[in-house]
Amino acid sequence: MTSHKNIAVVGAGFGGLSAAYDLARAGNTVTVFEAADHVGGLASGFKEPHWDWSVENFYHHIFQTDRHILGLIEELGWSEKVLFPRPVTVMYDKGKFYPFDSIPNALLYPGLGWGINKIRFGLVGVYLRLTNNWQNLEKSTVDAWMRKWAGNQVYESMWEPMIVGKFGEEYAKVVNMAWMWARLHARTTRLGTFEGGFQHFADLFADRLRQMGVTIFLDTRIENISTTGQGQLAIKTGKEAHHFDQVLSTTSPALLARLAPDLPEDYLQGLLSLKSMGAVVMVLALKHQLSKEGYYWYNIPKSAGFPFLSLVEHTNYVSTEHFGGDHILYIGDYLPQDHAYFDLDKEEILAKFLPHLTKFNPEFSPDWIRETWLFRTRYAQPVPLVNHSKNIPAIRTRIPGLYFASMSQVYPWDRGTNFAVEIGRRAAHMMLDDQMD
Repeated sequence: MTSHKNIAVVGAGFGGLSAAYDLARAGNTVTVFEAADHVGGLASGFKEPHWDWSVENFYHHIFQTDRHILGLIEELGWSEKVLFPRPVTVMYDKGKFYPFDSIPNALLYPGLGWGINKIRFGLVGVYLRLTNNWQNLEKSTVDAWMRKWAGNQVYESMWEPMIVGKFGEEYAKVVNMAWMWARLHARTTRLGTFEGGFQHFADLFADRLRQMGVTIFLDTRIENISTTGQGQLAIKTGKEAHHFDQVLSTTSPALLARLAPDLPEDYLQGLLSLKSMGAVVMVLALKHQLSKEGYYWYNIPKSAGFPFLSLVEHTNYVSTEHFGGDHILYIGDYLPQDHAYFDLDKEEILAKFLPHLTKFNPEFSPDWIRETWLFRTRYAQPVPLVNHSKNIPAIRTRIPGLYFASMSQVYPWDRGTNFAVEIGRRAAHMMLDDQMD
C-alpha cells in the first residue's frame, strides 16, 4: 500500500515539472526548487513588451515522433496549441546553400556527388531508420562506421561537419554511432512548437501544478542535499533546511556531485567522468528579413570559416506578427566548456559574428539590428563515448530516497524536451514504486 510522501524536486525544467506532475497526481506533497526566476530550464525563453510570443533562449522544437511530450500535452488538454510548420533547412557546399529538407532535395544536394555515393547515402539512411539495434552501433564510433558503410565522401560532406560542429575536434572521432542512429531514427522534417512559445507552455504547466497543490520556489538556490539520520533528506537553501522523504535532482551531473557530496565514491566519480559540450547562442531582433529565400535553418560546417555552427531565422518558421514585426535570428554554437566565448561579453562575440552575415544577405547592415541577447550554458550536449551505456548513472543514486534524472541519462536518445519529459516521468514512477516497499 502506498503511503504519501513529502517530496522535493530540484529543477523546474520540463523533466522536473513532469516528475512533479506525476508525483502530485499520486497524492504526494511536492515542492519544486528552481534557481532561476522562471520555470522551463534550458527550454525557457524571454518576451519583449511588444511581442505576443516568447523566444526560447536556446532554440527548441517538437518532432512529430516525440510521443512523450506530445502525450503529456494531450493529457493536459492543450494539443490544439501544438503547431507544426514545415520550414526549409539548407546545407552548405562550396560557398552556397542548398535545401535539404526532403528526399528529392537530398538527392539533388551537390555535396554528395553522383552515382554510388547517393545510393550509399540512401541505403545508410534507410537502414538507420529501420534498425532498432542501437546496442550494436554503440560499439563503434560515428567516424569509423560511417566511413565503412557510407563512404568517405558521403561522410565528409554530410555527417562529419555535424559531428565536428557538435562535439569539436576533441570528441568528433570518439562519439559513438548510437548517437547518430538516435538522431536519424526518429526525427522528422516537420518541426513543432507550442503556441506562444515554450516559455508559455512551461508557465501554463507550472500554473496547473500549483492548482494541484505543488509548491514552486523560484529564485531559490540549493546549497546542499544531505541525509538527516532519521530516514529523511535535508535540502539547505540559504539559512533554511527543508526535510523530505524523497528528493529528485534534475540538475547537471556536476552540480549533483557538488550538492550531494555524501554520494558513494563510485557514483560520484561516475557523475564527474561524464563529458558534455556547452552552448553559446546569440539572439538578434532585426528590422529586415535576413534570408531572401525564406530559409529557416542553415547548417554550417566549421571548415567553411564561419565562427558559428548554426544560423536560424526563427521568423521564417513562425510569423513576425508574433514579434511586433521583428525578424528573430539565432546564431549558435556548441563549444568546449573552457572556450573563450564563455568569457567574452556580448559586444565582443557580436563583433566576431557580424562580418559573416553579409554571406547570407549582401544587403545586411549592422543598423538592421534592433536588439541583441546572449545566452550561455556549459551543460548543453552530453558526449556519448563508445559503449556509453555502461557510463549512464542510475536514477536511484544509492542514497536512500535520492534520485537523479538528467539529459545525461536519456541515452541513446539525444537531449531535448521530449526526453526530459520521459526521464522525469520515469524517475517519478520509480519513486512511486519505492513508496510501496
